[in-house]
Amino acid sequence: MSTQPWVHDFFDQNTNTFSYVVTDPDTKQCAIIDSVLDYDAASATTSTQHADLIISFIHQHQLSVQWILETHVHADHITASQYLKQQLGGKIAMSDKIEMVQHTFCSIYNLDFEGLNLKDSFDYLFAEHEHFKIGNLEAYNIPTPGHTPACLSYVIGNAVFVGDTLFMPDYGTARCDFPKGSAAILFDSVQTLYQLPEDIRVFLCHDYLPEGRSEFICQTDIKSQKQRNIHLRQGTKKADFIEMRTKRDHSLTMPKLILPAIQINMNAGLFPMPEINNISYLKIPLNYFKHV
Repeated sequence: MSTQPWVHDFFDQNTNTFSYVVTDPDTKQCAIIDSVLDYDAASATTSTQHADLIISFIHQHQLSVQWILETHVHADHITASQYLKQQLGGKIAMSDKIEMVQHTFCSIYNLDFEGLNLKDSFDYLFAEHEHFKIGNLEAYNIPTPGHTPACLSYVIGNAVFVGDTLFMPDYGTARCDFPKGSAAILFDSVQTLYQLPEDIRVFLCHDYLPEGRSEFICQTDIKSQKQRNIHLRQGTKKADFIEMRTKRDHSLTMPKLILPAIQINMNAGLFPMPEINNISYLKIPLNYFKHV
């Protein structure tokens, strides 16, 4: 019996996002992690090319989808979770801290939290450190807030999927300037990850090519992060990290897709209910972030 997952990555260069199919080789049960729905901002249209690659892969290898996992509420792309569930089945799941994100952004978008039943949009919400299975593979989550309050990392066999918490060592760590983000909390979250075995495989949600590198990479390990992460290596002082992260975050622009993405992703990928003309509409808070 295998105790290690088979991991296959899918890269969306438009959003610099890696999605994963994580499979138990013995049972062919699998999880999809951090999927992407293609979105053209100019025309406000969605399409499924990236998700269809995942579907083709799963059909080709005769896999059965058990979980559709989100590491957090993404601000840089729209999740394809609902489309994948419709085509393949599986439970859409993430952290039970999602309500913190939903309450915060319902206020920003002036949405009725209770009326939208956002609490019930996900099929399953994980408690902190909860154990679960993918086929026969043992898995559990590690809460890694800081980038958002509802960030989870998933440990599956000898692999950990860290979302935006860490990037490649030559690119550093996640930004912490979104509502309810915290550089101090992110520092503590990374220290928790650094307690994992040094040879565990670390799979990232994004990669951005820093100067001097020409190839997108999705995998590293804890030892490399501890030794070489340019923002937070082993021995970095918390105060120094907070100062660096805060200064860097002040220089960053908003993610291009944050305003459409958040209101869909915090609702498990569900689009707003169509209006009387059978068209769904997104809300944009004009000038709100200008003053934040």
